[in-house]
Amino acid sequence: MRIISGIYGGRKVKFPNSKLVRPTTDKVKESLFNYLYNRIDFDEIRTADVYAGSGSLGLEALSRGASEVHFVEKNFQVAKVLKENIDSLKAGDECRIFNMEAIKFSTLTEHARYGLILADPPFFKNDIHLVVKNLIKNNFLEEDGILIIERSVQTRKEDVENFGFEPFKTIGDSLIYQFINN
Repeated sequence: MRIISGIYGGRKVKFPNSKLVRPTTDKVKESLFNYLYNRIDFDEIRTADVYAGSGSLGLEALSRGASEVHFVEKNFQVAKVLKENIDSLKAGDECRIFNMEAIKFSTLTEHARYGLILADPPFFKNDIHLVVKNLIKNNFLEEDGILIIERSVQTRKEDVENFGFEPFKTIGDSLIYQFINN
C-alpha cells in the first residue's frame, strides 16, 4: 500500500500483521480522493481518521495538504505501526493519535472540529452507526464539513436502515456513504 498523491505520493505505508486491520485498497482510496479533490480544498483542512489502522486515509489527506490529522485507533499494537508511519514521514507535528475506541472518541465533550472525517471501520463492526450519530450530534464537523464512511456491500441493508440513505458510490466490495454538515 502506498500514498497515492501529494507531497508524500509514492511513499509506502506499513500495515500491521493483524486480522484487526483491513486496509483500504489503492483503487478505493484513489477513487475516493479524486472525488474529494473536486469537493473540498485540502489546504489547511483539519481531518480525523477514525478506525485509523495504519493511517492510510489520514496520511493521504495529509499528503494532499491537510494541516492536521487526528487518528483514532484503539489497538495499541496497531497504533504503534501507525506511529511508525507518521514518523517515517516526519509528520509528528501535524498528527495526533487518540488511542481509544471510536465510540469513546465520538462522545468527547472537548474536541476539535473537522472539515473532513474519514471512517473505515472493520466491515462488520456495527458500532459505526452509533459513532456517526455521536459525531453529528456532538458537532465534530465544521460547517460544510464532510464525513465519509467506507462499508461492505454485505452491510448495505443495515447501513441504509441506520444512516437513512443509500451509499453514493460503490467501488468493488466497498460502499461509500457521505454526510455533509450544512
